[in-house]
Amino acid sequence: MDLKSTAGKLIHGDVRGVMDDISKTIERTIGLSGIVIISLSSMLGSGLFVMPAFAAQMMGPGIWLAFLLAATVVLPGALSKSELASAMPSSGGSYVYLERTYGPLFGTISGLGLWASFLLKASFALIGFSAYMYALTTYFGFELTKNNLLWISVGALILITVVNIFGVKKVKAIQTPILALTMLLLGIICIVALFDPQTDFSRPINGGNGAFDQSLATIAETAAFVFVAYAGVTKVAAIGGEVKEPGRNLPLGIMISLLIATILYCVVTFMMMAALPDMWYIQNGEPIEDPVYYFVKVIAGSKVGALAAALAVLTMISMALAGILAASRFLFAMARDNLLPQSLETVNAKYETPHWPIIITGLAMLLAILFLPVKDVAKLASGFKIMVFMMINSCVIVLRRSPQAQTWYKPEYKSHLYPWIQVWGIVAGIALIYLMGSKAFIGAGAAVGLGTITYYGYGRKHSQIRTTPFQSLRLQFSNPTEAEHKLRLAAFKAADLGQKNHLTVPEFINALKALDFNYSNDEYRDIFHKSDADENGVIDIDEFITTFENDFSEEG
Repeated sequence: MDLKSTAGKLIHGDVRGVMDDISKTIERTIGLSGIVIISLSSMLGSGLFVMPAFAAQMMGPGIWLAFLLAATVVLPGALSKSELASAMPSSGGSYVYLERTYGPLFGTISGLGLWASFLLKASFALIGFSAYMYALTTYFGFELTKNNLLWISVGALILITVVNIFGVKKVKAIQTPILALTMLLLGIICIVALFDPQTDFSRPINGGNGAFDQSLATIAETAAFVFVAYAGVTKVAAIGGEVKEPGRNLPLGIMISLLIATILYCVVTFMMMAALPDMWYIQNGEPIEDPVYYFVKVIAGSKVGALAAALAVLTMISMALAGILAASRFLFAMARDNLLPQSLETVNAKYETPHWPIIITGLAMLLAILFLPVKDVAKLASGFKIMVFMMINSCVIVLRRSPQAQTWYKPEYKSHLYPWIQVWGIVAGIALIYLMGSKAFIGAGAAVGLGTITYYGYGRKHSQIRTTPFQSLRLQFSNPTEAEHKLRLAAFKAADLGQKNHLTVPEFINALKALDFNYSNDEYRDIFHKSDADENGVIDIDEFITTFENDFSEEG
């Protein structure tokens, strides 16, 4: 990438040109199999380990049909997000697509909604973690009370919050083999259940309370409830810039992972309901929170059930770990866009992680675990996700028809069946939210209200930043004398509290102030973000000074 040429494109507003230049510099290393692995490891977890019993309480043993219906509503959003990701491969994330399509107000609302859906899903995983921990400890002879389980979940939350602040790497590298082993175990159990004489294949279909004995409204309501099980299917779009042949591999990988997840959800829940007796999923009047453990224990015995519980514990804790990481990044991204206070974009000088977004996300998860019923946590997470998928579908329609977007919106992949598949996604989403009832409307209203207040109270005043400060600093940095160069390097090194040759936002601002580059606080931040090419919240000192000074020495 020619840094001078790319910076010039940025100054003149050539967003597409800048994105093309940046995308060429990123090493594309993720192939089709990598996309499928990342998508599946983001999906399979609490949706399979916890949700079946709660779904069965709603519609009986035919829940496989609800998972299938939910997948058909996810499909339009998956196609739409594939298109958006191929047009903006270096950006990634639903928040970015919505902000660029509808502006900062919708960006604020959608960003907070996405944050809420991810943290609620992570909270749901921790609830499942405590249930499987109870099954595991009971097997080894330790008795835990309900209050003990609550504090185990809280303790796990504190632990993963601290781990996230310290910096967590390779979460998926740990989660993927654990999840693969669990899926293999469940596959074997399902095969064993096929030949069990107690298995009744009519029960999940039309055995008096099966899938086809339920009303369409009941099936749709349950589909809305389990929708969050597919939440991770498009997560790989956020790293579209690292995907080989994104125009081909991104949509194909997302479709394959959605197909595999749908088959797994439907087959496992079908066999679970066929092999176990009626109402097994209700104990003491409430749905159980460890259905996989119960299923495996009945089919293969207590020892194998304990193994399944142990794998579930590891899966749930790693999912919560990744969930708080993903949720906190929405606050971080919104702060970068000046829609939230600056402190939320500041990374820790020592660990180089956005500690305040992580802490706030952890506190919100704590409130969800302590005060929200389990079913409401899942309902709210699904409701937020359905709304986001509806908006993603609308983004494709708007961007394809907008004359202003034609200058930069040039996706490598275009969604099949446009616009009918997008219309289906929007209409079906509205129907599912309606059937979910008051909880979904309360959640939607809260997201819209909080987002609107946040935008008009803070974001509107700070988000209108032009590129002039960045251009001005570049000019001021041009053609330095040797003494000026040494002074700048000394000031930047002195501001580097973490001693990693990186600067966070406050450190960067302090260095510029020490060098008498005087701007407003928002202008300093705007300069920082335009200089932070990889968007990780820190700037490499040597790279920054070399780029700015050498670039303009050539111009001089």
